[in-house]
Parts: sequence; C-alpha cells; structure tokens
Amino acid sequence: KGKCPEDGWDESTIELFLHELAIMDSNNFLGNCGVGEREGRVASGLVARRHYRLIHGIGRSGDISAVQPKAAGSSLLNKLTNSVVLDVIKLAGVRTVSSCFVVPMATGMSLTLCFLTLRHKRPKAKYIIWPRIDQKSCFKSMITAGFEPVVIENVLEGDELRTDLEAVEAKIKALGAENILCVHSTTSCFAPRVPDRLEELAVICANYDIPHIVNNAYGVQSSKCMHLIQQGARVGRIDAFVQSLDKNFMVPVGGAIIAGFNESFIQEISKMYPGRASASPSLDVLITLLSLGTSGYKKLLKERKEMFSYLSSELKKLADNHNERLLDTPHNPISLAMSLKTLDETHDAAVTQLGSMLFTRQVSGARVVPCGSVQTVNNYTFKGFMSHTNDYPCAYLNAASAIGIKKQDVDVFLKRLDKCLKTFRKEAKQEKSINEISDANAATEQLED
Repeated sequence: KGKCPEDGWDESTIELFLHELAIMDSNNFLGNCGVGEREGRVASGLVARRHYRLIHGIGRSGDISAVQPKAAGSSLLNKLTNSVVLDVIKLAGVRTVSSCFVVPMATGMSLTLCFLTLRHKRPKAKYIIWPRIDQKSCFKSMITAGFEPVVIENVLEGDELRTDLEAVEAKIKALGAENILCVHSTTSCFAPRVPDRLEELAVICANYDIPHIVNNAYGVQSSKCMHLIQQGARVGRIDAFVQSLDKNFMVPVGGAIIAGFNESFIQEISKMYPGRASASPSLDVLITLLSLGTSGYKKLLKERKEMFSYLSSELKKLADNHNERLLDTPHNPISLAMSLKTLDETHDAAVTQLGSMLFTRQVSGARVVPCGSVQTVNNYTFKGFMSHTNDYPCAYLNAASAIGIKKQDVDVFLKRLDKCLKTFRKEAKQEKSINEISDANAATEQLED
C-alpha cells in the first residue's frame, strides 16, 4: 500500500525484504553480462554487504525519481521510501501534502535545488527575501544558487524574536515582486528566535504571486511546526518545505526530504537534480521507518514533547538558583534559552568559557551565545551573530529537546551545567574577597600616610 506499517518489523524481516529487492537488480543476476561503464560492480564484499548489494543508486541521469530498468529493486526501494515518508509527513501534521522525495543531500543543498528550480520560472528574479536566522547553511543555500539574500531583521517581542511582516511587505514593494525569486522562511530554530509567522507570510506570497520555500530542518518532530506549514498552505502559498533526515528520523547525515502541495512542482525539482544519486539515505530512512512503524514513531514524538516540558521546568529551576532566568519563548516548541546576564557581567569572556567547559565535560549541542559577536559569511557581515539579531539584550545558553532525547540526557546536562555555574560563582566570591582585602590594605596605607 506504500504506507508505513503501524507496527514495526523485526530486523530479520527487514533484511529478507531488502535482499528480495536486491536480487531484482541486474548486477545481482547469476547470468548477468555487463559491458557498460556503470554495471554495479563492487570490489569489496564488506561494502556490498553494507549496502545490501543495492549498488545502482536511484534515478536516471535526467530525473532522480525515474525508474532505472536494470535496477528494478533499487527503483522500487526509491518509490517505496518516498511513499512511506509521505505517509509519515501526513501523520506528523501536514495532512494535505501531495508529494515528496528523498534527496541524497543535506538541508542546505536541498534548499539550493529548490531555488535553482524556481530560476526557470522567474528568470528576472535575483533576490530572495529571508527573515534572518543565524545558521550558515540556509544562508549559503541562497548564495550557492546565485541569488542575493535580502535579510529581514527580526523584531523583539518580550524575549522572543519574531518575523517583521511589515518589513517583508515593504521590501517586496521596494524591489518589485517580479524581481523576487521567493520568500525563504524558517520553522525550526534556536530560541529566542521562534518559527516565522508562516500563515501571514504565506498570505503575503499569495497576494504578490511570489513563491514561498520553507526551511523545516528539524520541524517534522514538532506538531507545532507542522501545523504552521499546514495552515500556511491552507490560507496562502507554500511551494515546498525541506527537512533533514538525520534530525527528524535519527539516521546518518546526508539526506533530506523535499515536499510540497503541488505534485508537478515537486517533480520539477526532482528533474532538476543532475545525474543519478546514492540510495543510502533512502535505504537508511526506509529501514528506520519499517523498524519503528507508525506506532513507534508516534511514541518518539510523544516522548520528545514530554522531555521538552521536563527540560523547561528543570532548566527554569536551575536558572532561578543562579540568579538567571529561562527566557520566555512560548512559540518555540523545541529549543529553550537561559540567560547568562549575571555571568556575563561578573567575568570577562566567561560566557564563551562556559561553552568550552560544557564541551570538555561531554555536553554536546548546548550553544552558548555571547553578546555582540560579529561574523562575516560570504561577504555579508552579521552583528550579534548566533543571536539572530544585531543587539539581543543578554547573553544566553541554548538547549533543545529533540527526538530521541532521554530523561538521563536532561538530568546529566543539568547536573554538569549547575557544576560549571557554581565554579564561576566560587571564583567570583574569591575574586571579590581578594579585591576587598586589597581595598582595605590600600585604605590602611592611606591612613598611615
């Protein structure tokens, strides 16, 4: 039926299924005689076994989704994977999505492929409207495609950084809609930035007849992000949304899903991919979804939500204990931020030092963001880089509750963070005592003089 099974399969069943697919590829025929330049020959048995002897990859030279006659098994695997992934995207909340395909590139390059496809539809266009998010790959995706990003600064509402809709519309009017390739928005992001106002942006795009591409990097795991995409497509225009395989389905880095509501446009994107492609990302995500089943994936999504609530409440307690606060970012369903204002005011370079301390204590993924850092990316200079705005009011630390996180991860992280912050407080007290003694000695010397 081309759908993800409700209950996951055991490993031996999955392996049997993959071997059955593999024997449909010509390189595995007993009497095969190959005289071409690409015959699926593999020198290493270890490599052949690692890929279940599915060697031909996917697609043909002119279309990544096309069927390859001498690789019927690999082609079937590709079709099934795309169908199963589409089923899971619907299950995750975007119920009216009509088409998708797995592409063997990570999110940034997959966004580039979308922009290059739009180039043929809008030959005059040279600008991409981009509400700022300080993440290099999504910025580089526009540069690599040959377009000029028009950076829209976010607006601060409470602690949250939100989309400046007035600035977006003003820039469209100033540049002319026909000169704009698309609006490039974002759902999943690091707090205190929150997902873009997708519904409003989708309406603006529909009103001005401008395409809309959504960077949904790790948004499949969030019902809120998926709801925004669904609503945006319902009330306005969303042409494609792109998500990472590794972040959403816990497979190795190297693949993404390009999905949309217009099947013909998604097919255009697949035909834009030059040449054949590796089947590894498709194979990885198919094995994973067959082993989980829809019930297993739903369970992971539920656990992630529960861990987000737990991380939020425990991080708030820790912040209060250290005279800091958990930033109020209710519109961000995955990432949290804790202020480091006291730490920043007490010690020079303490914020970046905290990041180093956490990393050496095997805490990965926590981002420490100092105030006022400047970075140049492809000749564009960003003030306050990593904070998504020129001048955020305070330094802060990020932590995220992503799919697969366990209670043990949260508890160990909080314990190690608490220990690091206590070290700084202890040093601050010692420094204060030394300064007080020094001041007292200086006062005594003045009196003696």
